[in-house]
Amino acid sequence: MPSSLLPSLALLLALSGPLLTGCVSVPYTGRSQLLMVSQEQELRLGYQAFEQIKYRSRPSRDPRLNEAVQRVGRQIARVAERPDFRWEFVVIDDPTANAFCLPGGKVGVYAGLFRYLKSDADLATVISHEAAHVLARHAGERLSQNMLAQVGGTGLGLAMAGMGASPAAGQLAMLGYGMGTQVGLLLPYSRQQEYEADRIGLILMAKAGYDPALGLDFWRRFATAKADKLSLPAFVSTHPGTGDRIRALEGAVAEARRYYTAPAAGQQTYPEVGPWHGHRNVAGSSK
Repeated sequence: MPSSLLPSLALLLALSGPLLTGCVSVPYTGRSQLLMVSQEQELRLGYQAFEQIKYRSRPSRDPRLNEAVQRVGRQIARVAERPDFRWEFVVIDDPTANAFCLPGGKVGVYAGLFRYLKSDADLATVISHEAAHVLARHAGERLSQNMLAQVGGTGLGLAMAGMGASPAAGQLAMLGYGMGTQVGLLLPYSRQQEYEADRIGLILMAKAGYDPALGLDFWRRFATAKADKLSLPAFVSTHPGTGDRIRALEGAVAEARRYYTAPAAGQQTYPEVGPWHGHRNVAGSSK
């Protein structure tokens, strides 16, 4: 090992050594994960981010959408077994077909998602998936991975300077490092987390009284509806390829069924025509 690399590696170890102590296991799956941020830090970041989102976004005024998200969200929160979370559910007046759950149980559902929902079970599928990311502390894990990547990049930059490399060579090496961490380290974690959230999400919806087989039906229908849009190959995508994801979900349904007891009370289906799917929030009209 060239002696010029020793100071950089020593710095890297000094920076990362005290941090490599947070090894925990993901609920339900048992996967070991490295966390360099505390649960308290995650919650604080989640609460702050949620307030910013609510400040910058327009809440939906449709009582049907809000009531549905509140009704289903409370069922998922009940079985999540995190009474320390400040669970909150909002519908955002935006045509985007998306949803999120931030650390601390802060759930947002975009009104555009209702174009793809036929029942409470569909909505439970989405909310459970997003809640699963939080229960598995995926945000903290991703933040930890980014912190490690930044520490590694700092060490590489110092090493190149210590070897007397030109600025252009150093920039090229850092570019290669960035691509390597993105494709080889960070993004595979994201795909793994998506698989994990699918698996845990089916379990959560089953515990809440929603048939997990209906969750599989939703993901199939959602994938088909979005199939006409350009998608990246699985290797460079943050989400698993559609075929891979559906196959993994098929295997996860049997596991989730072990947690399914009785249907949740008051489940509703949504009309496919009429005011529900024609509402301006859902259709995305600006009128």
